Amino acid sequence: MSNGLEAARGFAENDGDELELIFDGASTRWILELEDEDSDHHELYQAVRQDTSAWGHCSGAFGVEDAVSDAGVEFADESNGHPSLRALVEDGYEIITF
Repeated sequence: MSNGLEAARGFAENDGDELELIFDGASTRWILELEDEDSDHHELYQAVRQDTSAWGHCSGAFGVEDAVSDAGVEFADESNGHPSLRALVEDGYEIITF
């Protein structure tokens, strides 16, 4: 988790970069821990928080949809509960997976 967040922070801190940090699959459960101020990764997460979203379908499948929504994290669900990775590539994004 920390490697992905560190990489994301590097992009977030560079004014020339745009960042979309999307939690998918079981990683949607991490959002609850990252939102906790006592989490070891909370401060790092806060540095990229405004660029964070979660797959809606996966959040529901792993039982955290309400908690993710309550945390104010947006759902990336342009395509049946999933983000459109194709649309991101068309918009010039490069997909990096951790």
